[in-house]
Amino acid sequence: MNEKILRVGTTYIPVQNIKRAASWYVSKLGAELSYQDEDKAILNFANQSFFLVRAKERETANFYDYNGQKRFSLTFEVNGLSELAELHKEFLKSEIKVGEIEDRGHAGRNFVFSDLDGNLFDVWSELSPIFKEKFSI
Repeated sequence: MNEKILRVGTTYIPVQNIKRAASWYVSKLGAELSYQDEDKAILNFANQSFFLVRAKERETANFYDYNGQKRFSLTFEVNGLSELAELHKEFLKSEIKVGEIEDRGHAGRNFVFSDLDGNLFDVWSELSPIFKEKFSI
């Protein structure tokens, strides 16, 4: 297959308070802040750029599926079950709102966490094979 789109470069995340949100992502997730003004912050982590964008009240990146369940739109990957469990423990210790580690019936395990604004994110215990190969993991 001849790929035309090579990677996701930037993800936009709606937040209420840029300064507060940027500080949270830096301190809780280890993001690197590369730019900030009143309307946006640019963060780098997980091999990607994330733009925190000032949004209207109660705006999130979440959506509802056909059963009415609130869903995340982004999954982060870690390298294995032990790293997933360790990250889960670390998030709990850091007082990040985090769900239980789940078995969803496919390879690996997952858990969901949220940021200060209620944006939901998933974490999966399985690194993609292409990422492993490219970065010799």
